Amino acid sequence: MGMTITEKILANHAGKNFVEPGELIMADVDLALANDITGPVAIEEFKKAGGEKVFNQEKVALIPDHFAPNKDIKSAELCKSLREFAKEQNILHYYEVGRMGIEHALLPEQGIVLPGDLVIGADSHTCTYGALGAFSTGVGSTDLAFAMMTGQCWFKVPETIKFVYYGKLNKWITGKDLILHTIGDIGVDGALYKAMEFTGDAISSLSMDGRLTMANMAIEAGAKNGIINSDDITLEYIRSRAKRPYNIFKSDENAKYADIIEYNVENMQPKVALPHLPENVVDVDEASNIQIDQVVIGSCTNGRLEDMRLAASVIKGHKVHPYVRMIVIPATQQVYQEMMREGITEIFIEAGAAVSTPTCGPCLGGHMGVLAKGEKAVSTTNRNFVGRMGHPESEVYLASPLVAAASAIKGRIAHPKEVVGDDF
Repeated sequence: MGMTITEKILANHAGKNFVEPGELIMADVDLALANDITGPVAIEEFKKAGGEKVFNQEKVALIPDHFAPNKDIKSAELCKSLREFAKEQNILHYYEVGRMGIEHALLPEQGIVLPGDLVIGADSHTCTYGALGAFSTGVGSTDLAFAMMTGQCWFKVPETIKFVYYGKLNKWITGKDLILHTIGDIGVDGALYKAMEFTGDAISSLSMDGRLTMANMAIEAGAKNGIINSDDITLEYIRSRAKRPYNIFKSDENAKYADIIEYNVENMQPKVALPHLPENVVDVDEASNIQIDQVVIGSCTNGRLEDMRLAASVIKGHKVHPYVRMIVIPATQQVYQEMMREGITEIFIEAGAAVSTPTCGPCLGGHMGVLAKGEKAVSTTNRNFVGRMGHPESEVYLASPLVAAASAIKGRIAHPKEVVGDDF
């Protein structure tokens, strides 16, 4: 019996030749990461357990990105805790405001996560790195503290569901639409504690930014991890980034899957997830009568350069609706710089958008775009739970950067072709 890519990576890091779903293993980690919300808790547990030195100063990453730049005194104290521990432990991968980015965009960009790695993070969207052919998953702060001390973590090997996407993507469809369609089909618990393996012609032609978006939202289907076999697009992405050796793992043809789910993407339309679950997915035209107050383009889901280019291509030459706030948040400083070089920042500002330094801020209702009672937002983020971005009686609609940009102009949820026509 063959193994899936997820099983192979777990077996490799557990020092075993073979693992199977349901098996409990102790595995070595290549990277343990935390942010300014989860890091201080992990640091406290680390010290309570008698920890003195992290297992490897180059394999721990601490990124202040959620309430950074500090929004208040409490958030300043959290960031200070992270900073002082990084200084005390001489952590290599600590990134201060001005150099930092949203963790799940920054780490791949900097070549800190590579194919074949096993990564854990005290943040649920750690599953993002599966786009690189790595096994990555979110853990609790206590598990993270243990990993920082020992370099290991325990896992129950998950079953894998294989998702096959046939056909050629049309010009309106992005990785965000593919993953929203998938979650809309299987539900928010449709892959509970399973690996979601994304394959097929549409995935093979998808950019790395699009793949990162898909893996990022695997957790929204309840998955343990999302993952894509490494290919030429992966290797091209890491060629200039990798600073250490890496291993390529691929699923065997005779690997066993819990299920195989297939989609034909040829005639797919842009998707929107209605409140208050990512599974409440409809075609954008079905939501086109919904008036909005705010648009957010950014986050660990859709704050990369391709996302900014797509949004700018729609909004160029247009103005944000006079009663809509449009907030654009590059996921990293490198993305921000490239936006300026390409004139993208200017396009957004001329349209009437606010452009921010990297932060997770509005995604979790932290700062930089909190919603008031009754307000509605179209967001390229990953969750639209009750109160996720502000008041419990506000509403969040998840969409791609194309749909978000078009909606900002129209003042309601809109298909991008309403703005740019079929010549896009």
